[in-house]
Amino acid sequence: MSGINEFIDNEVKTNDVVLFMKGTPQFPQCGFSGQVVQILDYLGVDYKGVNVLADSEIRQGIKDYSNWPTIPQLYVKGEFVGGCDIIREMFQAGELQTHFEQNGITVRGAA
Repeated sequence: MSGINEFIDNEVKTNDVVLFMKGTPQFPQCGFSGQVVQILDYLGVDYKGVNVLADSEIRQGIKDYSNWPTIPQLYVKGEFVGGCDIIREMFQAGELQTHFEQNGITVRGAA
């Protein structure tokens, strides 16, 4: 494993919920990242944001790691859940909330 892969692996495995995104949770720098942040904030989920714009190695590394071409990418309990479209669809269907709860992650209020 390369250093960048180890870094990503560590972030994914040591945080219950990690969002690899453009920008930060406070200042998303792309609309798709912003949408996922809004959903996570709405659900009141604690998560760690990793800004891929801060490091081009991470930006490329996360795509290789997940075999997924776009950012943002959401991980829950070490597992890749999806990008913006998938997260939005899961959220609208109530599946995202269930997914968090099944993984023992507290969601603010029942949907």
